[in-house]
Amino acid sequence: MARVAFIGLGNMGGGMAANLVKAGHDVTAFDLSEDALLRAEGHGAARAGSAQEAVANAEAVITMLPAGKHVREVFETNVIGCAPKEAILIDCSTIDVATAREEIGKAAAAGYEMVDAPVSGGIAAADAGTLTFMVGGTDAAFERARPYLEIMGKAVIHAGAAGSGQAAKICNNMLLGASMAATCETFVMARKLGLDLQTFFDISSKASGQCWSMTTYCPVPGVGPETPADRGYQGGFAAALMLKDLRLAMEAAQSVDAYTPMGAEAETLYARFAELGGGGRDFSAIIKMIDDSWQAPQ
Repeated sequence: MARVAFIGLGNMGGGMAANLVKAGHDVTAFDLSEDALLRAEGHGAARAGSAQEAVANAEAVITMLPAGKHVREVFETNVIGCAPKEAILIDCSTIDVATAREEIGKAAAAGYEMVDAPVSGGIAAADAGTLTFMVGGTDAAFERARPYLEIMGKAVIHAGAAGSGQAAKICNNMLLGASMAATCETFVMARKLGLDLQTFFDISSKASGQCWSMTTYCPVPGVGPETPADRGYQGGFAAALMLKDLRLAMEAAQSVDAYTPMGAEAETLYARFAELGGGGRDFSAIIKMIDDSWQAPQ
């Protein structure tokens, strides 16, 4: 088994690191949060006093960080030049494409192999080891990263060259954000037209309007399979994170002159929802804002 450094032990990273420990890897973990470090220790990881200490003898370095600025700081200050040159560098954060390409380029110039490997699946999938990884980097770097990613996920897909993992992630989540907003407004309209919502679900989930946001992640409590809607819109994928991904998508669209009116409208809707205080709720809770009988998160 390998020596793995894991930096970033939040809601996603904590479960991912725990699965590497379960697989028998020697995981040394670091996070700025004492509580996160204690949880990692409880799962069998060793505590590092700093990111540099965590990577000092690592054969693989895995990061799960909030934003591009954090990835840049950690890699340029604490990983590149500090980890052994033989270590494979794996960034699982969701960040902008440009920063991902820049950091992989800097790592390569310093003699490292690195991939960007953002995830899809949420906290439950991180804990269960059933995430989907979208990976950008060379063929050789992908093959070196694959064994670690396969422990943490059910699907590991090579999306292409450096930054392609991030590109795939933000395209996917732009589609998800727009389709969830459309699903929510459709259920609200169906109710106002007098349709029974379970009956409408039974029809549309088998007709041309069906989509993942309806059939797997229905935003209406008591309709379809169990979702965060059945738990007061708690857990799942926070609306604030969906807004972050939509903003990344809009930045990327602008950089390549892509016309994305539905993505832009989804960003506007989620920004309004966050301003009303809904950022901590599951992203499907936006149905409460779309329904004009609802005023603010309860």
